[in-house]
Amino acid sequence: MRDILQQCRSTQLVIEFMTPLIDTHAHLDSDQFDGIRATILEQTQQAGIQQMISIGCSWGSSQKCLYLANRFDQIFASVGIHPNYTSDAEPGHWDRIVEMAKHPKAVALGETGLDRYWDFCPIELQRDYFDRHIRLSQQTDLPFVVHMRDCEDDILEMLTEAYERGGPLRGVMHSFTGDPNMAQACLEMGMYISFAGMVTFKKNDALRDVAADIPLDRILVETDCPYLSPHPLRSKRPNQPAYMVHTAQCVADAKEMALDRFASQTIANTYRLFSKMTVLN
Repeated sequence: MRDILQQCRSTQLVIEFMTPLIDTHAHLDSDQFDGIRATILEQTQQAGIQQMISIGCSWGSSQKCLYLANRFDQIFASVGIHPNYTSDAEPGHWDRIVEMAKHPKAVALGETGLDRYWDFCPIELQRDYFDRHIRLSQQTDLPFVVHMRDCEDDILEMLTEAYERGGPLRGVMHSFTGDPNMAQACLEMGMYISFAGMVTFKKNDALRDVAADIPLDRILVETDCPYLSPHPLRSKRPNQPAYMVHTAQCVADAKEMALDRFASQTIANTYRLFSKMTVLN
């Protein structure tokens, strides 16, 4: 494959308006944005990021995401309990998530999934909450957002069980870092695959190869901000939605297609998966 990194063309910190995009995974509720959120949103608009999904990690985080979604037309919310926060969940917190999911601007469930890298929460507790999100997705038709770290076999086992129980799954593997076999298994069960800033990192040729082979109608892009600033802005903190143009450009180059065509397809994919989102004219 040609050297994708040489083709990440925009290296400016202040990015001029580009092809429209949607950031499908941003933690806009993060306290790293407190005091600068208005500036971040202004830069987001200048960069051509039309809409964003703010991702909840706990009932309190989800509540703040819904607050931001209520306040800003371009923001939508995902509500859920992150696997690394499951030990903090108290009786009644899940019931609040279920109620939040009924909000008109709650377009997804999660961030959910499994994480064996951080030893914060027992894996069986994580599995319990992951199962709750999947079952709620199957009941409501809301997509679920999957976090995975050092637990590919566990994730595939639970997704397979859910697929065999209820048919094709409606969800996205967020900030994907798996191998081609993992990607193919997820695709066969109906999942979408999303790429964040890690796909732009210098040593991630293998991940760019995976991105190149994802079907065009099943691929998404995201920032996972305030984390994972993309090349060439890895030293810039916090990451923000405006930086996503670098990720989109690198994935478009990996697929050997023009950015505007790739961006347009990711927008169509986003609206198809997160069907409660309001489509911009």
